[in-house]
Amino acid sequence: MTVLIADDVEVSLRRAVEISLFTWRRANASDQLEDDERYGWWGDSFPLVANDRIGSRLWLLRRRKLTTETIGAAVAYAQEALKWLLDDGHVTNVQVLTERSGHYRLNLGVSLTLPAGETLDIYPNEHWQVLYAV
Repeated sequence: MTVLIADDVEVSLRRAVEISLFTWRRANASDQLEDDERYGWWGDSFPLVANDRIGSRLWLLRRRKLTTETIGAAVAYAQEALKWLLDDGHVTNVQVLTERSGHYRLNLGVSLTLPAGETLDIYPNEHWQVLYAV
């Protein structure tokens, strides 16, 4: 039996995933950087909840070779960015999907399980992935 997801819920979750993955989260103190810039959204300087941050650190991978280690880091960064969906009860499971496309491209997708059991698969627009070299 197929359960339909309300259009407004689906649109909101798609938007939340894109913002979470493709907004640049500030680099951690332990992250290796190409220069001294840690980037990040200025609003994270004043969180309402301690250590609450928006975005992902996928941007740190933009000049890395596509190795097994890089793919693992991409999955970890995506899971970190989407963890709030679990914490806030919007979903019961987040699965990050990867597909290597050639030597230089990694396609990311996300499969979300909603509280009622429906799943929503999200494959961000190719333009986002090209812009951010993921």
